[in-house]
Amino acid sequence: MQKYLILYGTLGCHLCDDAERVLQTLGLTYKTIDIIDDNRLLEKFATSIPVLENTEESYLFWPFNETQVTTWLSEQK
Repeated sequence: MQKYLILYGTLGCHLCDDAERVLQTLGLTYKTIDIIDDNRLLEKFATSIPVLENTEESYLFWPFNETQVTTWLSEQK
């Protein structure tokens, strides 16, 4: 079963675009959430985006590549 992934970022963020390309290359299904729409998320991730979260509320902070995402996901229970 594939884990549910969320990619936190914002429009106009070239690093967020790069992170999306990594996820797309891996063929992963994910939801994007723009942190600008939520003050709590903006405060939490403003200087960290892009950030990838899975269903266990585990975070993978940028920079990451295909190998790092695959390893991170395999380490999640």
